[in-house]
Amino acid sequence: MTAPRLEIDLDAITSNARALVDRLAGRGIRVTAVTKAALADPAVAAALLRGGASGLGDSRVENLARLRAAGLDAPLTLIRSPMLSQAEEVVRTADISLNTEPRILDALSTAAREQGRRHGVILMVELGDLREGVAAEEVVELALTVSKRDGLWLAGLGTNLACQNGVVPDQTKMAELSRLVEQLEAAAGERLSVVSGGNSANLDWVFSSADVGRIDELRLGESILLGTEPLRRRPIDGLRTDAFTLVAEVIEAGLKPAQPWGERGQAAFGRPVARRGTGLIRQAILAIGRQDTDPDGLTPPPGVEILGMSSDHLVVDLGDQDAAAGDELRFGVDYSALVRAMTSPYVARSLSSPDL
Repeated sequence: MTAPRLEIDLDAITSNARALVDRLAGRGIRVTAVTKAALADPAVAAALLRGGASGLGDSRVENLARLRAAGLDAPLTLIRSPMLSQAEEVVRTADISLNTEPRILDALSTAAREQGRRHGVILMVELGDLREGVAAEEVVELALTVSKRDGLWLAGLGTNLACQNGVVPDQTKMAELSRLVEQLEAAAGERLSVVSGGNSANLDWVFSSADVGRIDELRLGESILLGTEPLRRRPIDGLRTDAFTLVAEVIEAGLKPAQPWGERGQAAFGRPVARRGTGLIRQAILAIGRQDTDPDGLTPPPGVEILGMSSDHLVVDLGDQDAAAGDELRFGVDYSALVRAMTSPYVARSLSSPDL
């Protein structure tokens, strides 16, 4: 079988989606499943929908177009602020987009009018993580202008935390979003359809909060795909963490000195990590590199230690294990390693499910 490759267990993805959808439904919260880490693979998206996700979200218009072309029957949300240059494609492809800029709203309105479509807008509020978001004191005023633009309708408000500066979604932050929602509804005289509280980092708050307020939707990717929460990268109880496995092939194996020799400078990607030990080790080289994945996000097999990675070589200490050229090693992946592996043209994908 081709290597390197990602082995994808679709049943594990469906199982994780169902578990989170069911738990969140008890708090009155629905799930928009985020497909970007899986490069909007239609089979992965279908697995998410089988798990009960109410819609699909992605940060790239190209990925949403792929989902649309696959004929998946689900609302599609662009979860990154639209590029002005892609306004026509956004309206053509996405049902809803997350927004912050009046100029882009104007462009979406023009595109919607020309295409004879209605496009939904979720305005994002800045609550401290300093990525996208309208200032809290300005969001109501801007929101009241959305539906005055031809072809647009105000779907709701949302926020995003933890992604840029690790700011934790907590009761204070979510209560502030709920307060703004109620302030906006009072001014507009109508109820919002969506209050999007955030991403997988919100799960700790949701399951510990006595009152989730007006939050009725979360955008979940990592928690479903990997079974972990992003704040501390801990496994979530009851979820599977083995949906994705990265497999690489050994291209050299044998005994080598534990320590390099000679005058040393920088390596291909900066200063090399110090190697431990003395004498000889069982070293192997695998045909995969930083072009394909993030070495810091790989979990090697038990007893194997990652020694370093260049653009297309992964070097490991095999410990007590034996390996020869042509053998394969299997690695767990975190979110960063998964995103890089899914977007590498050199990493194949192998899907497993009873239906495939």
